Amino acid sequence: MTTEQTLIFAILAVTVALFLWGRFRHDVVALAALMACVLAGLVPAAEAFAGFGHPAVITVACVLVLSHGLQSSGAVDWLAHAMLPRAAGRLMSMAALMCLGAALSGFMNNVGAMALLMPVAVQLAGRLQLTSGQMLMPLAFATMLGGMTTLVGTPPNLIVSGFRAGAGLGHFAMFDFAPVGGAVAVVGVLFVALVGWRLVPSRKPAADEGFETGTYLTEARVPASSKAVGMTLRGFEREIEETGAQIVGLVRSGVRMVAPHGGRRIGADDILVLDADVDALAGALSVFGIRLEEQGASSKEGKRKVEKRGRKGAAEDGEGNAARDEDVVLREVVVLPGSSIVGRSASDLHLRTRYGLNLLAVSREGRPPRARLRSLKLKPGDLLLMQGAAEVMADFINDTGCVPLGERDLRIPDTRMALLSAAIMLGAIAAVTLGLLPAAAAFALGVLASMVLRTVPPRQVYTAIDWPVVVLLAALIPVAGAMQATGAADLLARFLVETVAAGNPVAALAVILITTMFLSDVMNNAATAAVMCPIALGIAAALGVGPDGFLMAVAIGASCAFLTPIGHQNNTLILGPGGFGFGDYWKLGLPLEIVVVAVSLPVLLIVWPL
Repeated sequence: MTTEQTLIFAILAVTVALFLWGRFRHDVVALAALMACVLAGLVPAAEAFAGFGHPAVITVACVLVLSHGLQSSGAVDWLAHAMLPRAAGRLMSMAALMCLGAALSGFMNNVGAMALLMPVAVQLAGRLQLTSGQMLMPLAFATMLGGMTTLVGTPPNLIVSGFRAGAGLGHFAMFDFAPVGGAVAVVGVLFVALVGWRLVPSRKPAADEGFETGTYLTEARVPASSKAVGMTLRGFEREIEETGAQIVGLVRSGVRMVAPHGGRRIGADDILVLDADVDALAGALSVFGIRLEEQGASSKEGKRKVEKRGRKGAAEDGEGNAARDEDVVLREVVVLPGSSIVGRSASDLHLRTRYGLNLLAVSREGRPPRARLRSLKLKPGDLLLMQGAAEVMADFINDTGCVPLGERDLRIPDTRMALLSAAIMLGAIAAVTLGLLPAAAAFALGVLASMVLRTVPPRQVYTAIDWPVVVLLAALIPVAGAMQATGAADLLARFLVETVAAGNPVAALAVILITTMFLSDVMNNAATAAVMCPIALGIAAALGVGPDGFLMAVAIGASCAFLTPIGHQNNTLILGPGGFGFGDYWKLGLPLEIVVVAVSLPVLLIVWPL
């Protein structure tokens, strides 16, 4: 073993140990590993940051942005309502939720898919008389299984494709992962839905870390194009039952009806007065494509006021920045006892003409207020959901003496934006599938279209990207290159082939799969793929067989982090809400990993013969 090989193995050993320790963030550890390689002379300083331009890194960042567009526009809310049964039993409900999570994860970031469906899982758990964890863990595992099926489903697939291209074999196509990944996903989902969920420990969820704001009173206008027109109020409430929202009033031709009869039919331009939790508003509105009464309805005077304020700000900073769509935010604001708006209504305050703001909803403890939203006299302790330009919102808060709550991910669905964001994602996927553009270029073009069409406002593009993941990938790619350049990957490959696999290609394939699965349980899956790909290529070369089966084994293994809460972000997401401990995951995860190995090995040998 040469000095360079000894150094790279020492750096990798320390890196894996730091990943396991968990004291430092993954991106910090990866960057430290890269700097250690530079200082040791294993990676040329001029090439240290070449990973930031790697196609896999660009693609991951762009997919995160497009996923954000699908989430914020309400596209996935509509899909969840359309796909999930509302009156099915335990088996069908769990299978439907897992299938939806797996399907979404094939085409968007699986962490985003998990975050979107978590509220649905908790609601279903209550209806099916299960603990939250008994729905959350199957959903988390299903989203990881679904990510195996496409090129863009999960970062490890993109990394594996990049290493294949680096070996001179070209990139994997969009659906090259589908035969093996699809078989594993189908069998895995069936196993969990039929048997596996019973292995999930029944735990009491941890205390909610957020803040409870209660329900909001809000008004939503029913457009003539909505399918709600002609429905009874009772039927409408039945459709939105899972969101927790309820109708407390109806406004027709300017006349408000309090507690209207459930048999009354909804007409075009009716205004529904809803009592709903802020997090349920998006789901309740997206079901029928209705909009909040005040949303986006600023008068010409209000628009002129926003523009005037924008020009004033531009004059101050010299950059000519006017208020734009991307500056519009949603904020929750508390009315304090000494606030100047106590006892006054939105109409009295001239919120639109004076500030260019919309009052979308009001939350008040006890029973819902009876007055119309715009004429409701505000009281101390009221919580206001407001929409407007960020700078204007700050002016309003300062002028009135109100206090903003900590920011939450609040979103109001927009049918037009949902359709556009879905079309952009499908267009990018089609471009990759048909071979018109490489994945990085296709999804970068999708991000550009999202910015131009405002499905993802330019201000939110950079906040939508999970930068620690980007840094992790970009830093480990040169480290993996150093393993190849020093011959360390070939040395390790020969050891595994000669000692563990005894020169048998099938045994070597099993070794790669199981080793990758183990590493992905204790360190980031993207990091695992970056470390294992050079080893897989080295083993294939040493045995004189094709590398595709080994690379696919790395892709499958890197996505199967089912034993611990630290192997994948989706496992971490459910740790608190499910009330789980570190040792709870393996009870379902270990049997599921055995199922994955049993299914994937024969399918790999059939689809990617050695």
